[in-house]
Amino acid sequence: MFLYPYDVLRLKESLQITSQQFMEQYSRLVKGATHSYFPSVMLRLGDDENKSCPFLQEDGCGVYPDRPSACRTYPLERAVDRSPGKRGATDYYFMTDHSYCLGHKEEKMFTVKKWIRDQRLDDYNLMDELWAQVDTLFSRNPWAGEGSGGPKQQMAFTACYDIDNFRLMVAKHSLLDKFKLSRDHKRRIKESDVELLKFAYEWLKYFLGASSSLIVR
Repeated sequence: MFLYPYDVLRLKESLQITSQQFMEQYSRLVKGATHSYFPSVMLRLGDDENKSCPFLQEDGCGVYPDRPSACRTYPLERAVDRSPGKRGATDYYFMTDHSYCLGHKEEKMFTVKKWIRDQRLDDYNLMDELWAQVDTLFSRNPWAGEGSGGPKQQMAFTACYDIDNFRLMVAKHSLLDKFKLSRDHKRRIKESDVELLKFAYEWLKYFLGASSSLIVR
């Protein structure tokens, strides 16, 4: 199962560990799912015969309130059409049908909108959409010349998947003071990992020479 930056953020907070600890213990890197210019992060499954989820306990999911977006969306699968010329992105949902999912036998019915609301997917979809914008930037190979795993790509990976070390970097280099940000916005970034991740996405756009909402002082 692929993990997006917001998934990692929520899971590491649920487990009360650092983002670096989470990445080392519960994830593995693979070739990019949509392009080859940035690695994808997948959940590291168990070594047992069934390749069980590491968070599965006898009484169910041990991280249920902070489970990843793929778990929340299931048994639906989400696709987003970002065709040029359209007014923003358009969501499409497809129904899966796996024999091991007993939920298919339940009598209760949901519309897609009700399912999204019931699973509290709105925040995840919003953050995943912001991530998709950054990943689209990565697909253009903005680190051409330095190769895979070069300084820029490592910096980008830290900003996306290692929010704790990115926070240290922001403080060390006084990044918030380099841009025109309101006092309230700075406070929210300093206090919230979610707001910091949003800032990380916009900073990456600026750092890689793309269009960003950040304005330099």
